[in-house]
Amino acid sequence: MEDPTQREQASPEARQRVQASFDRQGLMAHLGARISHIGPGLVHIVLPARPEVTQQHGYFHAGATSAIADSAGGYAAHTLFPEGAEVLTVEYKINLLAPAVGDHLEAVGTVLRSGRTLTVCRLEVFGVQEDGERKLVASGQQTLIRVAEGER
Repeated sequence: MEDPTQREQASPEARQRVQASFDRQGLMAHLGARISHIGPGLVHIVLPARPEVTQQHGYFHAGATSAIADSAGGYAAHTLFPEGAEVLTVEYKINLLAPAVGDHLEAVGTVLRSGRTLTVCRLEVFGVQEDGERKLVASGQQTLIRVAEGER
């Protein structure tokens, strides 16, 4: 299992910028999600299991699974943007591969290509058990656009 202390960290400025933006997201707060890692082109978001984020069979709801995947990719892209740039999702596709169960979900957004305007990210969501066992429950791809502050 990967040691989180050995992951490369984004610059302090990028980490602060990403965390501040994440903290302004009402949906992530409503879901109870939190960022667990901010690296260059890589962000992990954790969503603890709670009845409020499940569907009728007790699995994590696809909407909650997709929301944390979308945010993880968006913030992964944002780590590579210059000061004053913002990010918006243009499109994303997610495949739900298995019922999302576990102590928590962990969404991992990874930049595949960062361009001047468009960025493409890989999205992965894992169901994580209390003992640390991880199972891939969703996989996808996302396209994001970089916008200057105030262009939103």
